[in-house]
Amino acid sequence: MKKKQGILSYILIILGAIMASFSVALILLPNDAIDYGTAGVAIIISKVTGFNLPLCVLVVFLPFIIAGYLFLGRQFTIKAALGSVFYMLGLDFFENIPFEVNTEHFLAVAFGGAILGAGLSLILRNGGCIDGSEILANIVVKKLSDKTGRNYSMTPVLLVFNMMVYITVFAVIDATAALLSLLVYFVATMVIDHYTDHFESIKQITIITQDPDKIIADIKQKLNKTCTIMDSRGAIAGENNTLICYISYFELPLMKEIISTNAGSFSTVSTIDEILR
Repeated sequence: MKKKQGILSYILIILGAIMASFSVALILLPNDAIDYGTAGVAIIISKVTGFNLPLCVLVVFLPFIIAGYLFLGRQFTIKAALGSVFYMLGLDFFENIPFEVNTEHFLAVAFGGAILGAGLSLILRNGGCIDGSEILANIVVKKLSDKTGRNYSMTPVLLVFNMMVYITVFAVIDATAALLSLLVYFVATMVIDHYTDHFESIKQITIITQDPDKIIADIKQKLNKTCTIMDSRGAIAGENNTLICYISYFELPLMKEIISTNAGSFSTVSTIDEILR
């Protein structure tokens, strides 16, 4: 069962990457809008230099893939690389298809942003990623968390990165492209937030178990996180412990793997939009 779920996650990542490349190549770019994040950086470079777009995506995203491997682990990197490869292949394929959305730019961009957001949601929900800005934000948050012992949201890092992208679009392309691209960002992130429960926010993991020591050790070793431990009592199970841990969205797959190897544990995931200092 676990093997089938693993295979399905790879298939959904590929489908999400194809949806994203379809939206960018056939809807957004023909209507003077661009993607956001590192994909947006690659599109800007392609437009300014005339270089092949899939090649620009590869050059821009490769350093983030390497950084993801170093800081976020092998499994995440495999899924991120898989999504990125099919995203590039999709761009190369769809760019050669004579297709055009014959409607106003506003409607086309809104529709394209929704498809892009749906594709990215499939990728994120299955532990993948095709945007280096999300990898960068996760690494920054992880480093800050390890250094200070506090938990941080990825939102500020993502907002600053994308603000720089849109300022660049405004400066080197034109104001219309910048505004349409901002609409893409708004629509796509609304769709992503709906289907991933605010992936950029902090996640609170609550674990109820009668054998907390191994879970705590695994969380410390594999995630470099600590837990709050509370004594609790179940009406049937009797005495047990409740563990509370805070992680990022990209650390969820590894946390699920840790919990699944500890039989008899019950866990829930909650989204924390803000932590009071």
